[in-house]
Amino acid sequence: METPITIPRNTVCIWYDTEAEAAARFYAATFPDSHVGAIHRSPMDNPGNKAGEVLVVHFTVAGIPCIGLNGGPIFPHSEAFSFQIATDTQQETDRYWNAIIGNGGRESECGWCKDKWGVNWQITPRTLTEALAAGGEEARRAFAAMMTMRKIDVAAIDAARRG
Repeated sequence: METPITIPRNTVCIWYDTEAEAAARFYAATFPDSHVGAIHRSPMDNPGNKAGEVLVVHFTVAGIPCIGLNGGPIFPHSEAFSFQIATDTQQETDRYWNAIIGNGGRESECGWCKDKWGVNWQITPRTLTEALAAGGEEARRAFAAMMTMRKIDVAAIDAARRG
């Protein structure tokens, strides 16, 4: 008898053209608390793929349960959805940023980047989030500094926080 799969009540479904499994394996190798789970193949031909091709990949990225759906090129990703990864150090920020960019991704503004599959990521040092939560002049200075950056520079944000 087959072991039943556990299906979380709430799961993020991410639409991919054809590479959900490759994306899930990259995320699992890059981020802690990430892994690839069940992989389901299409039982029949459909508009996104052929019978037997990977249709759905269950995976967890940084503790968040996700489903990668190979649905074809109909719906491209946009910045309206992104993963935000909180980091504690510049080294950690660099590691995630460089992994995404170095694997065919693209830089964007203010700590945002896009992976090679088009999924958007915010690599956000906690010091920036803490500055914004502090409000007032500290938040304004940190936000102004961030607006000039691509990858977030922790030392520059900390300096802006201090004034």
